[in-house]
Amino acid sequence: MKKLRMVILLILGAISADIQAQELDVNLQIRPLFEYRNGYKTLIQEGQEGTSQISQRSRLNFNYKQDQFTVKLTFQNTRTWGDVTPTATADKNGVAVFEAWAQYDLTEKWSARMGRQVLSYDNQRILGEQDWAQQAQSHDALTVSFHTEKQKLDLGVAYNSDAENTFQTPYTIANYKAMQYAWYHANLDKFGLSFLLLNTGYEYANIDKKLLVDYKQNFGPYLTYKTAKIDSNFWVYGQTGKSTDRQVSAWNIAANFGYNITESFKAGLGYEFLSGKNTNDASNVIKSFNPIFGTNHAFNGYMDYFYVGGGHLNNVGLQDAFIKLNYNVNKWQFALMPHIFLSAADVITPVEKLDSYLGTEVDFTAGFNFKKEITLTGGYSQMFGSKTLEFIKGGDASHTNNWAWLMISVNPRIFTLKK
Repeated sequence: MKKLRMVILLILGAISADIQAQELDVNLQIRPLFEYRNGYKTLIQEGQEGTSQISQRSRLNFNYKQDQFTVKLTFQNTRTWGDVTPTATADKNGVAVFEAWAQYDLTEKWSARMGRQVLSYDNQRILGEQDWAQQAQSHDALTVSFHTEKQKLDLGVAYNSDAENTFQTPYTIANYKAMQYAWYHANLDKFGLSFLLLNTGYEYANIDKKLLVDYKQNFGPYLTYKTAKIDSNFWVYGQTGKSTDRQVSAWNIAANFGYNITESFKAGLGYEFLSGKNTNDASNVIKSFNPIFGTNHAFNGYMDYFYVGGGHLNNVGLQDAFIKLNYNVNKWQFALMPHIFLSAADVITPVEKLDSYLGTEVDFTAGFNFKKEITLTGGYSQMFGSKTLEFIKGGDASHTNNWAWLMISVNPRIFTLKK
């Protein structure tokens, strides 16, 4: 904490020394989250009991701008209440840098940004912030952006090492070794069209212990159509390339349609297909789609049975059909979303082929804007699993599998300077 205080004082001192056409905004976020987990992420085992805990994100954000120059610096600490003793001399997770980037506007249309930054595009299915997770997600990258009133183009590159090495050393972090991407977006009246091309290279050692990098490509369009009453989207993403010397051939398609029945009430329905691999398929090809850096908590049910934290990867894939109902009144927001889950590939045991039905999940959430700086959100979810889900994930589908949570987010602005 002493180092953090010194950094803050140095930043404020440097800015106050020469105040010319400068903007500085400093704000905080304190976000505790209570959870009751009783079959969260996977079916609870026979004889096991649910558990409860409180986690917390604490952030300090600096946003600075001078002419064409913009800088963002975000410190954060994530913790579970009680993970250190009240007299502990050090925190378990410490203070981490979530964002630290500098951007220069080369012209009115072109800009370049370098450093630790959030990469978030479209509905965040492939690249997202993962803001639900207390630690969230950011990347070390260089990005170049072109933007007009109707069009946007982002180009990004990244190259990672686990230390300042003096000779070739295995990259042991669970992350890509290199990444390149291009994202294009165009506004066409009521239509929006985006196209993403993402190339990620993961390092591995072959049978001769030689370090190699295999590249996997994610690509596809994302379309939206919006009017005063209609809010819809559609996407198709493919995955090709190689991963640890295995061919990749997977895909993802989805469609969502929402309609504003009144100013307060909105109803929608959707369907998503993520390709998978039959359980008796002995081929070496990776056929299961991986939403690689997506904000997966926002998709396929809030109980995070699928794709969050690596769950359900390289498996039988998923079909998700759902209805979403939203109602807003005064400072309250309510949402109800039932999901029906099915496997995308065949689930075959040594003795029989199982039904593709995995289960039904019902998610209910509520939010209240207590003040401008304070919001309260919470929810309850329940999974009604099947024998097929038991076979895939283990656990007991006949047990009550549910999850409840309550979050308070406090976001005060503590300092603003414009001159």
